[in-house]
Amino acid sequence: MEFVLAAIGLGLMFGLSGAGSSIGVVIGGNSMIGALRKRPEIFGTVFVLSALPATIGLYGFVAFILFNSLVSAHMTLFAGAVIFGAGVGMGVVNLFCGIKMGQVCASGISSMGMGHNAFAQTLLSAALPEFYAILGLVCAIMMRGLIPV
Repeated sequence: MEFVLAAIGLGLMFGLSGAGSSIGVVIGGNSMIGALRKRPEIFGTVFVLSALPATIGLYGFVAFILFNSLVSAHMTLFAGAVIFGAGVGMGVVNLFCGIKMGQVCASGISSMGMGHNAFAQTLLSAALPEFYAILGLVCAIMMRGLIPV
C-alpha cells in the first residue's frame, strides 16, 4: 500500500506538471503562429514567450528526482502518504500554472502581433504564475523533510 501511494504520487508529480507545461506551450505556440503571419520579424521574441511554460514541467521533474530515492518496498505508510500528498499538491499547482502561464504569454504574443511592444510586460506577467510553480516545488521539498531517513 505504501509503495503504491508513493508511486501514484510520483506519477502525479511529474505527469501533471508535464501536462500543464505542454498545454501552456501549445497555447503560446498557437498564438505565435497567428502573430507571425502579421509580423514575421518578431519570431525570436515570441518564440521565447511561447516556450516559457516549458519551465513548469522542469519543476515536476526536479521533484521527481528528489522523491524517487525515497521510494522502496520497505517504506512506511507515512512516507508513502507524504510522497502522495506532495505529488498531488505539486502536480495540481503546476497543471494550472502551466496552463495559465501559456494564456498570459499568448495574450502578450497577440499584442506583439498587432504591433505593440509588449515583450517586457509579458515576461513580467508570466513570472507571476511561475512564482506559484516555484512555491509548489519548495513546498514539496519541505514535505520531503517530514520523511525520516
